[in-house]
Amino acid sequence: MIKNQTLHDASQAQRLLEKQRKARFYPAFHLAPPTGWMNDPNGLAYCDGRYHVFYQHHPYDEHWGPMHWGHMTSHDLVHWQHQPIALVPGDAFDRDGCFSGCAVNDNGVLTLIYTGHVWLQGVGNDGAIRQVQCIATSEDGLHFTKHGVIVTPPDGIMHFRDPKVWKQNGRWFMVVGARDANDRGQVLLYSGTSLFQWRLEGVLAKADRWLGYMWECPDFFPLGDKYLLMFSPQGMTPEGYRYRNRFQSGYILGRWQPDHPFTLEQHFQELDSGHDFYAPQSFVTADGRRLLFGWMDMWESERPTQADGWAGCLTLPRELSLDAQGRVRMMPARELQALRREAHTLPAFSLKNQRRRLGISALQAEIHMTWDIQKSQAERFGIEIAVSDDRRYVTRFYVDTQSRRLVLDRSQSGLGVGGYRSVTLPDGDTLDLRIFIDRSSVEVFVNQGETCLTSRIYPPTEGRGIALYAENGEAYCQTFTHWQMASIYPEP
Repeated sequence: MIKNQTLHDASQAQRLLEKQRKARFYPAFHLAPPTGWMNDPNGLAYCDGRYHVFYQHHPYDEHWGPMHWGHMTSHDLVHWQHQPIALVPGDAFDRDGCFSGCAVNDNGVLTLIYTGHVWLQGVGNDGAIRQVQCIATSEDGLHFTKHGVIVTPPDGIMHFRDPKVWKQNGRWFMVVGARDANDRGQVLLYSGTSLFQWRLEGVLAKADRWLGYMWECPDFFPLGDKYLLMFSPQGMTPEGYRYRNRFQSGYILGRWQPDHPFTLEQHFQELDSGHDFYAPQSFVTADGRRLLFGWMDMWESERPTQADGWAGCLTLPRELSLDAQGRVRMMPARELQALRREAHTLPAFSLKNQRRRLGISALQAEIHMTWDIQKSQAERFGIEIAVSDDRRYVTRFYVDTQSRRLVLDRSQSGLGVGGYRSVTLPDGDTLDLRIFIDRSSVEVFVNQGETCLTSRIYPPTEGRGIALYAENGEAYCQTFTHWQMASIYPEP
């Protein structure tokens, strides 16, 4: 067995830096590292009465570095506890990083399958790397022992990472993201009789000319009567309002059964249309629902929290479903209602060429509201959140009736961020919105998860008001409820 040699050092660095972390942007009800860097969610699993969320972590400072696996647990998907660092790089097969992967419950043994990463010609040189799939196990769900390499890449493949494993009809299956010799992304499928013995079944799906040079973080699972292949393609070209981020995350739908090809029935669709959503991974709850977490950030974006000693957080847990039109819907996990505290409800009202400031806070809140689209004739109407007293800072989410779009506007959202993201205004007479606002983020769920927009914001913590408005016409708000949200973390 191969033992970790630097776990003590990483844990000690984490504890020391945590004492220096500033709180101004640190989330109240989103998962974030105790200190240092966080990116992809890894190893989402339910085992022996606990939910486990692992994540890509650099505990020594707030920048990306040699990847460790951070770890958090919960009994209810609401209240979370930081746990000891689970994986530390340093062995021959993962010398430069324990990259992304997954967790499974193997007859009561919590098992991590992850990518071991080695730079062959200098740190950061992606043209010369070695990536293999590795395994580690735990008897108590907290402390892990590495067992080395279980899968090496096929000939001609160098970028080979982010395994996702599941068991079906007594067999283990694994999908792995890859980049072929022609610089096109693909997902490879493996099967095995145990977690230590694997056979390559072939290419499950691959990119055409426009769907990216690398497919990261694949996930493959049944949803409704279809199979959903979820992945994060790198290298897509923006098309109008779509694919505006550095990298994307989305899915393709089709049909599949073991020992048969994956038959595509629907082309690639983005999962989230905001600025900050990447590397989602799904898991199954104790009662059988399919949920996911995503990384609520984006490569090459500004990160004002690094000045505070930390970077990165995860989205809310989101429940996935397939609607009658074959579209994936995402809604916040129902368990999150337990975080609601004082409610503030308004009766139906209209706004005409005016802005109505509400005497409630957008520091950590949930809002559920509906607009009457049929009756609203204003050219633009919506909600302003995190509004400073001098209106220098404000994040807007509004309906543009002329372009028939919903717009998330970050042009005044605070330190380092800007830009717009938008989606087509859905059909129907009513627009239903659930909006979650934390200290440095906003997540909008439109019409019961028909579409979602997730973005980071960094306004001052003082003020943080909420306003509703209508420009050049009248708009009708049918319902409005605001809740203060409690923290998911233990009291200090």
